[in-house]
Amino acid sequence: MSTPNGAHALVRRSHEERVLRLLRRHGAQSRNEIATRVGLSRTTVSEITSDLLGRGAIRVVDTDAVERIGSGRPAERLALDPGSGQYMGVDFGHRRVNVLVADASHDIIASGTSRYDESAGWPERVQAGMALIDRLSADTGVHYGALQAIGIGVPGWGDRSRADGVAEVFAERFHAAVIVDNHVRFAGLAEALHAQSDSVRDLIYLRLSDGVGGGLVVGGQLVRGFKGYAGELGHVTVVPGGAQCRCGKRGCVETVASVPAILGRCRELGLPTETLDDLGAAVEIAHPVADQVLRAAGAAIGRVLGAAAMTLNPSEIVLAGDIVKIAPALVQQVTATVTYELSWLTDAAPVIRPALLSDDGGALGAIAALFHESPLLAGYEADITADGGRRWP
Repeated sequence: MSTPNGAHALVRRSHEERVLRLLRRHGAQSRNEIATRVGLSRTTVSEITSDLLGRGAIRVVDTDAVERIGSGRPAERLALDPGSGQYMGVDFGHRRVNVLVADASHDIIASGTSRYDESAGWPERVQAGMALIDRLSADTGVHYGALQAIGIGVPGWGDRSRADGVAEVFAERFHAAVIVDNHVRFAGLAEALHAQSDSVRDLIYLRLSDGVGGGLVVGGQLVRGFKGYAGELGHVTVVPGGAQCRCGKRGCVETVASVPAILGRCRELGLPTETLDDLGAAVEIAHPVADQVLRAAGAAIGRVLGAAAMTLNPSEIVLAGDIVKIAPALVQQVTATVTYELSWLTDAAPVIRPALLSDDGGALGAIAALFHESPLLAGYEADITADGGRRWP
């Protein structure tokens, strides 16, 4: 399959999006109706719709034979194919990959998760992601011939050349434009977009999972920072000389407040916790070791968030991750510590709340970034190219 590139690809993609947007808003249309409504020539519309039909983005649903007046061949009426994946969000975490697929109406039509070892390299992670994507297609009937764009979330630090390679693999396979950013920043974007208050302009998002990462909304905009590291609160030192962190330092927030760190600390103190289910069972019976470890982690998180809150003065702090759902003592301690840190600013205390979304928020935020319609994304430096290529800033 040959693909246009450069300026021609940009124009062609723009035309495709106009046709798809029309069909999304107005339902089935003939080619003449499409040409009239979007202001393109009949020849251009014919070329675009033929390509979209071939890729499965649209389908012929009927003809205008019933209302047609006069002779001539009935005109085909075209509509969106409900099984066509138009946008894909992929979130590569430290131990799992989440995939969401949306149709042309921006509704999620397929989703799934696949796990791998933390030690897995990028080739293995990409392979797991591709296998998951294929499985979703087999299980749901969703197809990817008409993908418009793919958003990929990756951990916010490390060898970015490998992330470039991930993007290239996806672009080559799906012939779609690709953007790549910090997967937790994408999750923060999704949370901000789904906030209960429409007035949230300053928000700190912190996700506690296999690692600890954050995202920032400042002045109503998603913040990337100079080199894309804004919000890396998981690698702030809280225990000088503490445990070795994957970033190379010692005593980072991640070494005391990530899920593996919390489970490991419980085991060190004699409480056998291999999984979050084990920890949840201990919380249910108010086990003192679980409470001790969770409150110690909450205090460390609270000190870092307190400093961040003094710097950014957010209206909300959002805590995300499955552990937040099962460990109220953790959230209580974070809230208490932040309250104390800001006690001298009596009117500055932010609302501290659990996330509204589940762990697939990164993939959901990646899709949201593709739409690029929210004021939160004003000035957002999405590295997206029409020919499927991409680059880091």
